[in-house]
Amino acid sequence: MKNLLLSATALGLALTAGSAYAADLPSRKAPPTYIAPAPVATWTGFYVGLNAGGAFGGGSAQAYGGPVWANPLGGPLAVQVSSALGTVTNANLSGSNGGFLGGGQIGYNYQWGQHFVVGLETDIQGFAGGGGGGSAVTAASYVPAVDTQIGATSVNRSLDYLGTVRGRIGYLVTPTLLLYGTGGLAYGGANLSSTFFSADQVFVPAGALTPAFGGSSYSDTRVGWTAGGGVEWLFSPNWSAKLEYLYYDLGTAVTPASLPTHSAVVAGVPFASAAQQVSSHFYGNIVRVGVNYHFNWGAPAPVLAKY
Repeated sequence: MKNLLLSATALGLALTAGSAYAADLPSRKAPPTYIAPAPVATWTGFYVGLNAGGAFGGGSAQAYGGPVWANPLGGPLAVQVSSALGTVTNANLSGSNGGFLGGGQIGYNYQWGQHFVVGLETDIQGFAGGGGGGSAVTAASYVPAVDTQIGATSVNRSLDYLGTVRGRIGYLVTPTLLLYGTGGLAYGGANLSSTFFSADQVFVPAGALTPAFGGSSYSDTRVGWTAGGGVEWLFSPNWSAKLEYLYYDLGTAVTPASLPTHSAVVAGVPFASAAQQVSSHFYGNIVRVGVNYHFNWGAPAPVLAKY
């Protein structure tokens, strides 16, 4: 009995010592879960996008007398008639080019340091309702109180499309908010057309002047310049939204001289005639919004810490 009691006591002491020793051993914990750092915002790389907005503004058109012809046998009176016919073609026509536009752009940015971004962008957009025009009525008298020539002119102009190739330079207010200026080449499909009508008011029968009709048109791609600025927000590593203003100037287009729009015939003999041309300055303003997808091709690879 005594031996059994001693054996149980020794076993208890051994178990107690073993538990204490196990408690003193170092524990092995699972490694912490790896959380990838948020990507660093960068503007460097290629991008493509869409835009939409409105165009407004534009210059006036001018109709003016083109080549004139006077029958030398008519003497001074033929010169007066020719001068009057040329004068009646002159008119200033106000009107603006405006409408909706939409299209796309592609470009490349390079981020220089922490605050500057430079790049190159090209875009093209079509116009919907991007036209304007005007009309005017003029008169000229070559024999006061005897005969007066009256002319009516109507002009229409429009842009089918407008494209640009521009440089951009901007300042990063924050890593994701860019203020930029931009400028470069602009080109567009310009259309200019006109119609004319003339009639003669005879007070004293002294011959016969025939009413005349005419018209001219111009359609071509014009090249000019553009400049503006905007703000762009990189709201995710691959997407940005922008608000942009551009002024464009495609220069002045001139229609070819029409067929003689005003003719004078006296006793069945051509006495004098005049043609008409129209010029119009194509320029305006654009305000648009856009969205870009950034591929980040060419962007520097992120630096990962080594463990």
